[in-house]
Amino acid sequence: MSPPRVDHRAADWLAFVEEVRRDPSIGFEVQWARFLELSAARDPALGPLPTWVPDPARIARSGIGRLMAELGIGSYDELHRWSTTDRAGFWRVVIERLGVVFSRPPETILDLAGGATAPRWLPGARLNIADSCFLAEGCATALVQGREGSDRDLYVTYGELEALVNRVANGLAGHGLGRGARIALYMPMNLECVAAYLGVVRAGGAVVSIADSFAARELARRLEIAGADAVVTVDVFNRGGRAIPLYGTVREAAAPRAVVIPADPAAPPDLRAGDLLWDDLLGDATPSGLADCAPDDLTNVLFSSGTTGDPKAIPWTHLTPLKCAADGWLHQDIGPGSVVCWPTNIGWMMGPWLVYASLVNRGCMALYEGLPGGPGFARFVERAGVTMLGVVPSLVRAWRTSGVCEGADWSRIEVFSSTGEPSNRQDYLWLTSLNGYRAPVVEYCGGTEIGGGYITGAVVQPASPATFTTPALGLDLVILDDAGRPVAEGEEGEVFLVPPSIGLSQALLNRDHDEVYYRGCPAGPNGEPLRRHGDRLARLPGGFYRAQGRADDTMNLGGIKVSSLELERVVDRHPAVAESAAVAVQPGGEGAEALVVFAVLAAEVDRGQLLAELRRQIARDLNPLFKIHDLVVVDSLPRTASNKLMRRELRGRYD
Repeated sequence: MSPPRVDHRAADWLAFVEEVRRDPSIGFEVQWARFLELSAARDPALGPLPTWVPDPARIARSGIGRLMAELGIGSYDELHRWSTTDRAGFWRVVIERLGVVFSRPPETILDLAGGATAPRWLPGARLNIADSCFLAEGCATALVQGREGSDRDLYVTYGELEALVNRVANGLAGHGLGRGARIALYMPMNLECVAAYLGVVRAGGAVVSIADSFAARELARRLEIAGADAVVTVDVFNRGGRAIPLYGTVREAAAPRAVVIPADPAAPPDLRAGDLLWDDLLGDATPSGLADCAPDDLTNVLFSSGTTGDPKAIPWTHLTPLKCAADGWLHQDIGPGSVVCWPTNIGWMMGPWLVYASLVNRGCMALYEGLPGGPGFARFVERAGVTMLGVVPSLVRAWRTSGVCEGADWSRIEVFSSTGEPSNRQDYLWLTSLNGYRAPVVEYCGGTEIGGGYITGAVVQPASPATFTTPALGLDLVILDDAGRPVAEGEEGEVFLVPPSIGLSQALLNRDHDEVYYRGCPAGPNGEPLRRHGDRLARLPGGFYRAQGRADDTMNLGGIKVSSLELERVVDRHPAVAESAAVAVQPGGEGAEALVVFAVLAAEVDRGQLLAELRRQIARDLNPLFKIHDLVVVDSLPRTASNKLMRRELRGRYD
């Protein structure tokens, strides 16, 4: 038997980190060079070089560490194995530890009579998940809100937030928009947004989540798909020094009845007939007549791009937040005393995720209304005492290149977490250097149809930049090559999930759920049913994984998943374009994806002029956050014999 490999290079790195902490004059370029040097000298069989290793005290005080101690489980691997072999037992413990409030407890945790792809969770139970968001002391801080251009922050207690939530719920019911109503939220992530979200849920309705960056055409399309009865929006708000007139977009979209929050209550906007102001909606603060629901009752409709032109309408239920809260507790280590900041929007799953992961775990949300890429946000993180900071790779790159974080004290951060798109090692080493490598980056990848993550990191495991270390607790996965075989170390393939789990969707509003996620999937290594997800992962030595982008025709741009077909539909409207193909590339082979458009021209036009016009067209008709990195003019697009566009070949050509 060969002796165990000794990890000298990891010890060398940790010694270097101590040197950096003692001598702040050691610049980041020197730190990056040292990381590359030690990585190159490291035994490849050990996997990527860890840049953060938890000590025993950190493990013991973490949510996972305390759970392992309570259960008498000696290792993380054993904990994960138990969470996937006894799924009912795992979720029973999660529900108990979170303190989920039931008006009638479930008869059992999991009924698999319909099979793993059609489980019944918590049969017989009655609950309203909004109730489980207010288990902290009423005087504890639930939310701190900063605003661009101001250093004065708003602090809101749990008692104050719950009173406002009740006023929304009672007001909606009083206006005929209570149980069963679908209320769109098209607004920035702020106090009123959180109150509106939980108020709709508490009233027994369903939120229709629409990102405030979408143009009128896309807003109207999502309102129609979801069957929205009303929309809550703001008159106007500021981001990046620019006024964003959302109520004007609501009017342009011919949206249904609107509730409008004015920027200046003393000068409210002129309203359409039937619309009303926020203050005129709000009812009494007493929790009277609030809805009691079944676990699978609808609470939220979110949108995620698939492989067709229309976005998938994904329903969340009173069950889905349990996945958000479980991941936040166990993987982002959120609990009482945590201050959680993740720049996001209610239109993307991380908006609702942030609400539940923070509040069900009795933590505090830190919300910033404005552009997170500026120095005001960096100062807000310091003032709010953020302990868990969520990011997307493109935001980290913007911070690093602009220098806006210089001088900010982020020493209270205990965990960084990243989602939305593949990350870059150099950017993420820089991110952790901001607080002296005292906090790991927990990479976190999942989806709206999961309610959280399927692969992630954990604060009880070493962390290396731009890598994952574990499937999420309660979930398992397999990575298969093109022949349907599990990949070996050093290989990459497509990810398939092993159901069941709380959080996994079981229906779509505008698609055949079975066709999207199950039909045509191979069986697992032990014959188990598998669920399609569409990501590609590389399996690395040492138990690490690295994201390799999407396997299907979607991409992540700035942390937002968008279908190639959605982008091509907008590009093809240009009179000079005969047909187009939108593909995602990773410049340099790692990190955030960039959008490259291949276009066959219908008329002669200057390439630079066309690129500028297409950028404006996508910003106007789809989303200003989607940026074209490059435009390639071609004579024809490669297609299969059945006329399917070969985007993978185009990516290869560009690389």
